[in-house]
Amino acid sequence: MNMFAKFATVSTLALIVAAPASAQSTLTGVTELNDQIDDITTEVERDQRRGEDADRFGSNGVAQGWRGSFALTASGTSGNTDNGELAGAGRLTYGIGDWNHLIGFAVEYGEANGTKNEEKFFGTYEASRYFTPEFYMFGIGRFQYDGLLTDNSGAILPGSETDAFLGFGPGYRVLSEPNHTWRVQAGPGARYYKDAAGVSDTEVGFIVSSRYFYALTDTVSFTNDTDVLGSDTNTIVSNDAGVNFKVSNNLSTRLSYRTDYNTDPTAGLKSTDNTIGVSLVMGF
Repeated sequence: MNMFAKFATVSTLALIVAAPASAQSTLTGVTELNDQIDDITTEVERDQRRGEDADRFGSNGVAQGWRGSFALTASGTSGNTDNGELAGAGRLTYGIGDWNHLIGFAVEYGEANGTKNEEKFFGTYEASRYFTPEFYMFGIGRFQYDGLLTDNSGAILPGSETDAFLGFGPGYRVLSEPNHTWRVQAGPGARYYKDAAGVSDTEVGFIVSSRYFYALTDTVSFTNDTDVLGSDTNTIVSNDAGVNFKVSNNLSTRLSYRTDYNTDPTAGLKSTDNTIGVSLVMGF
């Protein structure tokens, strides 16, 4: 999957998280089982909190004051295979009056039998200034790097890809009700791109984002995030839709469907990726 097709913006960035460790084919002890349960539970709860985050869709984008979360996971095996994986992610928001600030990052690194098989980094910063409850201006900077590309068969391709963008523009809250919000923002910027062949270019680009939230009832809500990042090199379109169900205080679930489209993918990669997600949390 082309890393550029995994483009995540600010709010997505509200979604930057470390992926859980892959399920092992055998679990030989209680410790391994407990670690796997913790990884899955953390990822599911994080996904649901993102869909239910009222501050993210509220009248000023983020809560006032400092808020943040950080996650770090590492694993290693030895014996028949020597593998090591490290993943970390974090999000920090700061709201002060009419100003909002958001910082997010994610990093993944892995080795198998002494050979590097994963190297990814994503970072972003966004600032917003609200002039009225509806109108605001934003500035955004993002950087994305994939040091090891893989084709559809899982084979590692030569080279790496880098995608960086710096831009600004206006934003507007089309809807701003407690249970129904929608905001859009768009603007020009400069984009730096280096493909797997090592060819790089800096050109004029643009970014367009939409954030929609609708609480159908006190227990059911729908969210839809859409992002478009483009320039002469290519255009990346990402759409993430999800329905959140809170059946009771002890049972909740989230269904999501994400589509990533790249107009000009790297040779050997498909232009479209679709991902269906199901999260379920049950307590006693």
